[in-house]
Amino acid sequence: MIILASKSPRRKQLLEQAEIPFEIITLDTDENFPDNLSIEEVPVFIAQQKAKAVAALHSGETILAADTIVTIGNAIIGKPKDRTDAIHILQQLSGKTHRVITGVAIISENGEESFYDITEVEFHLLRNEQIEFYVDKYQPYDKAGAYAIQEWIGVVGIKKINGDFYNVMGLPVSRVVRVLQKL
Repeated sequence: MIILASKSPRRKQLLEQAEIPFEIITLDTDENFPDNLSIEEVPVFIAQQKAKAVAALHSGETILAADTIVTIGNAIIGKPKDRTDAIHILQQLSGKTHRVITGVAIISENGEESFYDITEVEFHLLRNEQIEFYVDKYQPYDKAGAYAIQEWIGVVGIKKINGDFYNVMGLPVSRVVRVLQKL
């Protein structure tokens, strides 16, 4: 049994699909990060903070934490603040390729391993009506990059992905399984 240090319903769903027994325990942690980190190190640092916070109260348990960011160029695109911000973010992603980077931290009594996984996602050019329809119907305010690949916009708007589909959902599950087996 592992502890998933995440409130994400998508991570919960992915672990269930992988048939990994787990329970969810989360603590609020600061998601700020040092300025000197590379973009790829940012979600790893945040995942480590989440895992360490839970591990401090549950020593001897295996803890899994993750954090996902979306980047376009050298800019990190976070979760939208509201409808206007979500529309603006999706307009930025429309017709372009962006990167989804998930940082993972696993702490167990046999050691600690952290890594990141990158998936490149290219959107078709999206019409404003499509973007507004998606935002109004699916309200993607809790999602980095203002979208979920498994929802309508992913089905109709994604031209190509290069990398792990499940990483875009929030957890590179096959890699997580291999690391858990190793630890």
